[in-house]
Amino acid sequence: MQSKSLFCVLTVVLLTTVALTDAQQAKKVHRLGYLSTSNLSAKPATLGAFRKQLRDLGYVEGKDLVIEYPSADKNLAGRAAEFVRLKVEVIVTNGATNTRAAKEATTTIPIVMLQDPDPVGNGFVTSLARPGGNITGFSSLIADLSAKRLELLKEILPRLSHVAVLGNSANAGNATQLKETERAAGAFGMQLQYLDLLGPKDIETAFRVASKEQADAVFVLRGPPVISSQPTLLAQLAVKHRLPASYPQSGYVEAGGLTSYGVNNADLERRAAVYVDKILKGAKPADLPVERPKKFEFIINLKAAKQIGLTIPPNVLARADRVVN
Repeated sequence: MQSKSLFCVLTVVLLTTVALTDAQQAKKVHRLGYLSTSNLSAKPATLGAFRKQLRDLGYVEGKDLVIEYPSADKNLAGRAAEFVRLKVEVIVTNGATNTRAAKEATTTIPIVMLQDPDPVGNGFVTSLARPGGNITGFSSLIADLSAKRLELLKEILPRLSHVAVLGNSANAGNATQLKETERAAGAFGMQLQYLDLLGPKDIETAFRVASKEQADAVFVLRGPPVISSQPTLLAQLAVKHRLPASYPQSGYVEAGGLTSYGVNNADLERRAAVYVDKILKGAKPADLPVERPKKFEFIINLKAAKQIGLTIPPNVLARADRVVN
């Protein structure tokens, strides 16, 4: 009788131990939402650096991590609301427009900005050091970025004096960027001609005006989708009017643009993944300061240079982080 009782006790202990072991081995499945104006559900590999950093941190997509990409047929408000319904643990946003949509959808789900030109001015955080709410992440606002871009453009075009600047006055960070560009242009003795792009149809008009006014080059400010969603059109019009153009991000050059100098987006993706990891482990967005970019990249497209009959000086080519042929 005692042996039978002992056997039952041992069986219960064994089953309990197995159950506890299984419970410990079964990891929680974390669910993230990635909000972008692009349809990333069709090409999630775009977020290569972000996803790789999450893997390096120990997360395995499909096992203990799911990244949700919103339905392409919904507007931004609908996409953000979809994440709330799915009860994602963190929303990652790419750009001010997406961050605003996420902010309006939730005040409780942590939001990590991949990049934003002016987080304080846009009302997303109280200050960079102390965000104060459910939003944190990375600012892409760098005071001397325009000066560096104009410097590189002048090295490519030593006689550069008249520059057409393309921006969007409805964009929150536009005024700050334009002010910095004007300050830098003054130091270089350049004349600027600002052309406002309020819609896609304004892009072609702007290039016609720049060409008619005999601009030496075009300088594109960072802007909302009305600009950033048209890299191929911008590149084609630059070739058509034989205008060298400087862009704020690598995507423009990859679409056929001449040159870009700006924040290294892959580095921001990696750092955003680290912030996501911290939040999943209990950190609060309000306690994570909004950080600035640390890495930048200078890219030149030799094919684009050839198309407009421009020769890039060897010393400038040597400074490029990447050359597109």
